[in-house]
Amino acid sequence: MHAISFTQPPPVMNTKAPLFDTHSIDSIQDMLLQSVREHGKRRALTDFNPTPIPEASYEELLQHVQALGTALFKLGIKERSHIALIGENRVQWGIAYLTAACYNLVIVPVDKNLNKTEVLNIIHESDAEAVIFSGTYASHFETTHQSLKKIRHYIHMDLLADEGDFLSMKAMMDRVSPEQYRIMPTVKPEELSIIVFTSGSLGRAKGVMLTQKNIVTDLMGMVKMVRLIPEDRFLSVLPIHHTYECTCGFLCPLYKGCSVFFARSLKTILDDLKKSRATILLGVPLLYEKMYRNIKKGMNEKLATRILVPPMLGASRLLKKAGWKQAPRKLFGTLHEKFGGHIRLFIAGGAAPDPQIAAGLRNLGFMFLQGYGLTETAPILTLNRLEAFKDEAAGLPLPGVTIKIHEPDENGVGEVWAKGDNVMPGYYKNDEATREAIDREGWFHTGDLGYIDKDGFLHISGRKKNVIIAANGKNVFPEEIEDLLNRSPLIQESMVYGESTGDYNEKIKAQVVVDGEALISRSEAKKQKITEDWIRQVVRTEINKVNKQLPSYKRIQDFLVREEEFAKTTTQKIKRYMVGKDPSPVTTEEH
Repeated sequence: MHAISFTQPPPVMNTKAPLFDTHSIDSIQDMLLQSVREHGKRRALTDFNPTPIPEASYEELLQHVQALGTALFKLGIKERSHIALIGENRVQWGIAYLTAACYNLVIVPVDKNLNKTEVLNIIHESDAEAVIFSGTYASHFETTHQSLKKIRHYIHMDLLADEGDFLSMKAMMDRVSPEQYRIMPTVKPEELSIIVFTSGSLGRAKGVMLTQKNIVTDLMGMVKMVRLIPEDRFLSVLPIHHTYECTCGFLCPLYKGCSVFFARSLKTILDDLKKSRATILLGVPLLYEKMYRNIKKGMNEKLATRILVPPMLGASRLLKKAGWKQAPRKLFGTLHEKFGGHIRLFIAGGAAPDPQIAAGLRNLGFMFLQGYGLTETAPILTLNRLEAFKDEAAGLPLPGVTIKIHEPDENGVGEVWAKGDNVMPGYYKNDEATREAIDREGWFHTGDLGYIDKDGFLHISGRKKNVIIAANGKNVFPEEIEDLLNRSPLIQESMVYGESTGDYNEKIKAQVVVDGEALISRSEAKKQKITEDWIRQVVRTEINKVNKQLPSYKRIQDFLVREEEFAKTTTQKIKRYMVGKDPSPVTTEEH
């Protein structure tokens, strides 16, 4: 019996579909005040983990912001001061972020997955005067007063009372009565408001400076392309310090009066989807890949499902063509119940998803869209729409964003340049890097290579710095080959790279992490003992399958099977600069 196959009908193409109306905002402060006026009693934020401030309506959120803002100024913190923030996704993180925006402070969201040295280095480089942190990171600041000489106040999210050098965030707020609330100062949208340090080791991370104008420009552009309603409920699972989650999964729903639920962990997503009755989930491709593989595996393991699903998929497509858009959702209702029964939209960002996964999820009734952007662009530049999407494309430019391809080759591929009010003013205390990234005409050089098709969709080919020069002098994009490798159920992840041969071209190599569970299933089915030689043989077979799909100059020549997963950024991108090259890889068989 063959495995169930999911294929995608031609994409919906209505690039002339009108944009959705939205009210104008000129700052994050303006956004919050408008949302409170329109949605005061509606639930804004909720924690699924126990915390000192587990939930807040829009009115309560504003009160918390006013209380914390007043408390910070009582400590002597003045406008334009820098405040570092590190912790898990939670209501208090949101309160601290919004307080900085509303009270004319500069917030520095720090990656919670960095090691202690990296965290302290970023806080030092950011010139922060205070740091707000959850209990998980308290040990970072117990003996660091000498290395963080600029920090005057350590504010602990989890303490209910001040303790030693640590101030309790909740106690600070409780000591402020409504009559004492400080009036919010005037915010200049063009001034520095946020510093986000990009992923990188010491000395490599760059502080992206963002203004409130950058952020709200992106917010307004997004909701003009994807319709949100106050009844939407977002489940927040990605690290909130990252601009993708912060702008799209936190600020965007608050802008439209939606509710945000902070998940307990990645392991509890299914339960939290049910508990929140979430309608929208933002994720990275790896999350959806695992989700989709589990769905396919479950269906293929059951004989009845293998028999019933193919005709159901066929019926689903026919009914959709006939005008019944809800057909897949109705036919696969049991599957939808596993995801809470209310999901109407999966959104992917942070990296390019496999088009086959997007197609497969859509055929099962889950609407799936992807966008493209960078921290430096606050972050979204392009976005697919429900009325106009291509699963293999990064999307159409947001309103107000201009995209052009610099020095395209014969195939139209060149570096993607962008211009718009969402583009950062530069890197913090790094004029040289700023000049390299933004030219005199205001074009931001993304470092990504891509092309624009006849319908205006942007397609990303790969990172400029990752390009491999093949023996015939042509460019090879490793991301393209990695996408093909990762489609194998036996390969969990891969990294393709070039190694210089000393004659101005590069040998194409790959490092592969196998899917342990799939490998065990394969060994049991074939009654094969798992050995290193057998694993290499299995991987070699999978690589040869991929090579057959590629022209000769793009084929993988050597490979290495890794025992450990690759080190990754918060958005699950492989940290390529940390991957060592193996001295004795395995040569593939050419066919």
